[in-house]
Amino acid sequence: MSRGKNQKFKLVYLMELMKENTDDEHGLTMPEIVEKLERDYDVTAERKSIYADFTDMTDKLDIEIIKEQEGRKTKYHVGSREFELAEVKLLVDAIQSSKFITKNKSTELINKLKKFVSKYQASALQSQAFINVPVKSMNKSVLFNVDEIYTAIKENKQIMFKYYKWDINKKLIPRRDGKWFEVSPWGLTWMDENYYMIAFDAWDCKVKSYRVDKIKDISLKDEKRIGEKEFKKYDMSNLSKSTFAMYGGTKTRVRIQFENSMCGVFLDRFGEKDINFLPIGDNWSEFSVEVNVSQHFYGWLFGLGTKVRLVSPNSVVEELKEYGKAFMENIGAV
Repeated sequence: MSRGKNQKFKLVYLMELMKENTDDEHGLTMPEIVEKLERDYDVTAERKSIYADFTDMTDKLDIEIIKEQEGRKTKYHVGSREFELAEVKLLVDAIQSSKFITKNKSTELINKLKKFVSKYQASALQSQAFINVPVKSMNKSVLFNVDEIYTAIKENKQIMFKYYKWDINKKLIPRRDGKWFEVSPWGLTWMDENYYMIAFDAWDCKVKSYRVDKIKDISLKDEKRIGEKEFKKYDMSNLSKSTFAMYGGTKTRVRIQFENSMCGVFLDRFGEKDINFLPIGDNWSEFSVEVNVSQHFYGWLFGLGTKVRLVSPNSVVEELKEYGKAFMENIGAV
C-alpha cells in the first residue's frame, strides 16, 4: 500500500474525521473510515493502526470512540465530547438572544460552536439558529470593548472612552458633547440581554453602570484604578431593578407620545428598525409598537414620568388610568 502525502498528520485527520462525521446516531464502518482518510485527507492506513489510534484517542486525548454492532456491520462513533449537544444548544440560544452581539458576530460565533458537534448535529443547530432579536447591537467593537475592560481590570488601570446615546433621528451621538469619559472599571455584568460595565466615575465620585455597546474609542490609561471602597458598597441589584420584562397579557399595538429627549429609552427597548418616530410638535414625537399589555408594561410607563404618554387604543388608555387609580388608592392602605 502506497503512503499518502499526509501520513504524519494521520491521527489529527482521523480525529477530525470522526468528530465531524459521527455521533451517537451516526457511525462509520472500518472500510468507510479507511476510504474517507484516503479520499478526503490523502492518508493511507491499515485497520490495526486505526485501532491503535482509537485507543490513544480514548485513553490519552479524552475523545471517546465507541464500537457498536448494527446488524452484521461493526460501526465506530465518537461518544463524549468537549461540549455535549445540549450545551452547544444552550450557548447558541444565549448568543442569539444577546443584544450586545451584532448579527454578523452572532452568526460567526454560532458557526464556530458548530465545530464542537458532528455535521448532522450542526445541521440541526442551523435549522434552529434564527438571528431575529430586534435590538441587536450595531456596534461592531463590543467584543473589543469587553477585552479592553477585562485587561484594565486585570492590570488595575483606568480607561477612557466616548459614550453615546440615541437622538430623535435614530443616530448614536456622543454624550457630554464628545468629551472623554475617564473611569475605573471594576466589573462586567450581563443584565436584561445587555452587557454593562460597572465603574467608578471620579467626576461624579460614585459607581455607575455603562452599556458596553454604547462605548467607543476605548483605551487604557496609565493611572491606577480608584474607587474600590465605593465599588464594594455598590448594590448590584440596583441594575436589575432598572430593567423590566413585558411578558404576559395580550399583544396589542399601542401609540405612545414622548418628549424627544426620551427617544433613546424606546430605541433601546424596541430597536431602531421596528419603530418610526413622527414629529407632533417642536419637541415631541410619537410612534406605535406592539407590546404585551400587562402590569409590567404599565409600571414601566409610570416609571418614565410625565415626559411620556400613552394615547391609544382607548381600551388600553382606560385600563392604564384604572391601574393608576388603584395604585394610588393602595398607597398607605393598611
